[in-house]
Amino acid sequence: MKKAILTLFLFVFITGVAQETPLSLISVTGKGTVKVVPDKVLIRARIEHTGKSASEVKAQNDKVVNNIIKYLKSQDIPSKNFQTEYITLNKDYNYNSKETFYSANQAISIELEDLKKYEQLMSGLLESGLNRIDGIQFQSSKKDELESEARKKAVLNAREKAEEFASALEQEVGKAHMINEIESGNFPMPMYRSMEMKAADNEQQETLAPGEMEITVKVNVSFLLK
Repeated sequence: MKKAILTLFLFVFITGVAQETPLSLISVTGKGTVKVVPDKVLIRARIEHTGKSASEVKAQNDKVVNNIIKYLKSQDIPSKNFQTEYITLNKDYNYNSKETFYSANQAISIELEDLKKYEQLMSGLLESGLNRIDGIQFQSSKKDELESEARKKAVLNAREKAEEFASALEQEVGKAHMINEIESGNFPMPMYRSMEMKAADNEQQETLAPGEMEITVKVNVSFLLK
């Protein structure tokens, strides 16, 4: 009985020591980037009015918003592609003129799925009373597919880096031990190009230069060293 207990104790001890043996690992960060010409754009627009009466500026804003929504529907823009981001009504005081005034704002985001319609859409929005554009954001309808491709590139890039380190140590890279993706805000973040004015006499004006957008993914990978 004592011999059996001693054997069991040695087995547990040896197993525990083996489990505590640290692994030889090499950890690297891989980066994968995919470039694509955007085919969609998100327009961040705003309607703003100021005046001495809160009710009047709010009524002015509501009238323009109503006109804009009607116009978007007339252009077959799906309801899911435009929405109100926020509404504000502020009371301000001008210390120079000693007057109180009010400012009403309503922000609307509009996703346009056909860049060719951008010029026509913007003209119609301005005619409907839109008076502020806070910015645009280029997008791609192939977002999921591009993210997947960028992930694969990131993992392969990590493998290449690991092999460079290992070869300098005259060792070899084994199987991956751990992989985790590095989150980066609105993942993945495209790189945007700004609007560019290209006016020409007797030609249709172009005010949008999409350029290219980049979708980048980063991963941390730990490999076994052999």
